[in-house]
Amino acid sequence: MGDECEQLLQTIFFLIPDVQDLPMTPPSAVESNFATFFTIDFMKPAHDQYVYRHANGLCVIGLAPFHAAFKDEGGITTVDFNVGKSDRSEMKVIGKQKKNAQHFESNTALCKISTKNYTYIVRCCVKGSLLEVNQQLIKQPKLLNVSLFLVLILFMRADMAHIGVPGDF
Repeated sequence: MGDECEQLLQTIFFLIPDVQDLPMTPPSAVESNFATFFTIDFMKPAHDQYVYRHANGLCVIGLAPFHAAFKDEGGITTVDFNVGKSDRSEMKVIGKQKKNAQHFESNTALCKISTKNYTYIVRCCVKGSLLEVNQQLIKQPKLLNVSLFLVLILFMRADMAHIGVPGDF
């Protein structure tokens, strides 16, 4: 009987952590579920981007906090997904098979970001299929200053090796 009680106590101490060992704030969903990568100087100096990669293949792509666009006077003024031959914001992906998804290479242009003085081309930086663009940024480009994502990409697993450095902001 005493042996069973001791095992039960050990199990309880194993399952219930000591409150003082817990962090002050729990990790965010991004910290818990995504691996963070940075592409530093992607194709041009100071064109830094982040990629949050989920285990299921979903990649969230956005501008790193040290991208050149954030350093320009007045911040970001417009986000335009109409680049090249098609408007990325008009694309609609349908169903489990992701019909109508556009397939991108790592150097494919995703959007143009404009500041008061300059326009920057943001690239895909991973090979994959475009699932969604952040429509809110078209009407409210200032939201990008709060570090919202630009696009969601379903990446090709073989292409992750060249993304860049894993890390934190």
